Amino acid sequence: MIKWKWACALAALLLATESLAIGPEVKLEKADIDPGNIASLQRGARNFMNYCSGCHSAQYVRFNTIGKRLELSDEQLVKNLMFNADKTFQTINASMRPKDATRWYGKAPPDLSLMARAKGADYIYTFLKSFYIDPSRPTGVNNIVLPSTAMPDVLWNLQGYQDAVFTEHTVEGATEKKFQHFEQKIPGQLDAKDYDAFVRDTVNFLAYISEPIRAERRKLGVWVLMFLGVFFIIASMLKKQIWKDVT
Repeated sequence: MIKWKWACALAALLLATESLAIGPEVKLEKADIDPGNIASLQRGARNFMNYCSGCHSAQYVRFNTIGKRLELSDEQLVKNLMFNADKTFQTINASMRPKDATRWYGKAPPDLSLMARAKGADYIYTFLKSFYIDPSRPTGVNNIVLPSTAMPDVLWNLQGYQDAVFTEHTVEGATEKKFQHFEQKIPGQLDAKDYDAFVRDTVNFLAYISEPIRAERRKLGVWVLMFLGVFFIIASMLKKQIWKDVT
């Protein structure tokens, strides 16, 4: 009984600590990605290599794997995607050295191979849309999804710069800020609709590389379920035939 009480107390403490670490919840926007859209995946691969691969690696996926699923030849891979690799069997490595990244940002940017599975497509989609001007931060921007993020707003030229509007309210003597909405301050190269499409394609690609065999796995799963269904019918008929004379 004592051990159970201690276990409950520890669980409550861990949940409270996690709640404090996460902070106020932010409503995530739906990414509405389509892993079966090859054109979207191709655009997402282009976006990733041009805007993400300078700092982030994807060390669990190879270029030739990407090419096979995205219907790209080796020549197209080399010409359009392989900016920091020589062979198609190589994985995606960041152009920035981890030592330099640690010195500039405090820690090396994470590998993005499994980020979509770890955080979810909606999280990444909302994160990439939620940078706002914050002069108190070293990079000049902050993010409502991940406050105090060390990541700069690498897509600022596309989205532009926006302010975050907060309301303040007092809870048990402490003043808290609650996010309300964004206000565009400096326009980017893309309007809101086109920027959303750009981010959606990028997230779609990240979701794909987190599980490249997803389409094949699902296709195989359908055949397995069909086989099990047919086998169940045959097994049921056989059982009835064997046990029909047993009283």
